[in-house]
Amino acid sequence: MIDVRLLRQDPDALRGRLAARGKRDETDRAVDTVLARDAERRALIGEGDELKARRNAVSQEVGLRKRKGEPADDLIAETRAVGDRIREIDARLRDLEAEIEHVLLRVPNVTDPSVPAGGEEANTVVRTWGERREFAFAPRPHWDIGAELGLLDLAGGARVAGSGFPAYRGTGARLQRALINFFLDLHTGEHGYTEVEPPFLVTRDAMQGTGQYPKFVEDGDAYEIAEDGLFLVPTSEVPLVNLLREQMLEPGTLPVKFTAYSPCFRREAGSAGKDTRGLLRLHQFDKVELVRFEEPERSAQALEEITAQAEKVLQLLELPYRVLLLAAGDTGFGSVKTYDLEVWAPGVDRWLEVSSASNMGDFQARRAGIRYRPEAGAKPEFVHTLNASGVALPRTVIALLENGQQEDGSVIIPQALRPYLGTDRLVRS
Repeated sequence: MIDVRLLRQDPDALRGRLAARGKRDETDRAVDTVLARDAERRALIGEGDELKARRNAVSQEVGLRKRKGEPADDLIAETRAVGDRIREIDARLRDLEAEIEHVLLRVPNVTDPSVPAGGEEANTVVRTWGERREFAFAPRPHWDIGAELGLLDLAGGARVAGSGFPAYRGTGARLQRALINFFLDLHTGEHGYTEVEPPFLVTRDAMQGTGQYPKFVEDGDAYEIAEDGLFLVPTSEVPLVNLLREQMLEPGTLPVKFTAYSPCFRREAGSAGKDTRGLLRLHQFDKVELVRFEEPERSAQALEEITAQAEKVLQLLELPYRVLLLAAGDTGFGSVKTYDLEVWAPGVDRWLEVSSASNMGDFQARRAGIRYRPEAGAKPEFVHTLNASGVALPRTVIALLENGQQEDGSVIIPQALRPYLGTDRLVRS
């Protein structure tokens, strides 16, 4: 969450930077509320400190009078009154701190100055890679290809769990497993990440630590098991970041780099009727995630590195893609700066997002209490966290099927994936 000291020091500058995301009135009200409650809190702390000092002084005077055999009823009464007021202040401080936290948990991160203002229309293409294939025939969408090759069983998945929960059969299931292993081997073997097999259920504290609670939950996008106080993971970013929750990292520890496969569960509230065909928009999907913990001065460069590592996946899969710098209004709630990677899918004639690489600054570390010491004996500081999809499977599968399709109905498999899948071509079985 945002450091309240930033609000005190230059609230107008912070308002302006938050306004780049849009919703100026909403963020102004939040800033005004926090400033008012924080001013009251600091005034009460000052009053409380003075009263505690007075109570100590009066207590000493009471002791002195009693030793002299002098009456001290007036001072004892004052001590009681002071104690009552201190208890009132302490109770109000608890309420104020809860109100401040309630508001700050709902205020998004401040975007980097290099991030353009505006919404999705202001996103900018930073670079492209690869050539979009020219077809001698009309390219077909992945749902037709997958059905004909026996890879996808969308109707079966819907019978089991409802729309948005796909089933993969035969080579389709093997393709999922092959991609997961390929991604994990690349990131652990070449990019230096430690593989983790995380829990697929997380607590509310874990969701809050990464910023999915309260926003993601209140927006209705989380799958919650209310009676157990648990949530199905929306992304393995949540368990990976929270592996270090409330930890103090000693000098020389950073960077820490984790990667993990997990299924991801999202209700996609508010998206009914959008992109419902095939694998375009799902409630359950597989993803390999990258998470990094960095020193603050390294996080900007680390964002470029983690983005390049996600790009390497697409390059090895020979998929044409582009990198977008997201505008402030399209940048995720907790992110300072985000790049999206979009692959070209000729069957649906669209660019499809397969990865989001984000620098979260100290936003998550403040919520999750993750600190480090720059050197022995130094004052602790909050780490910076970063994450990227490395990458998400459904739209990668879409791009593989649609870019690799042949006129005879088969699909050519990229060279890098063949050892994992055991074939160079998908054909009708």
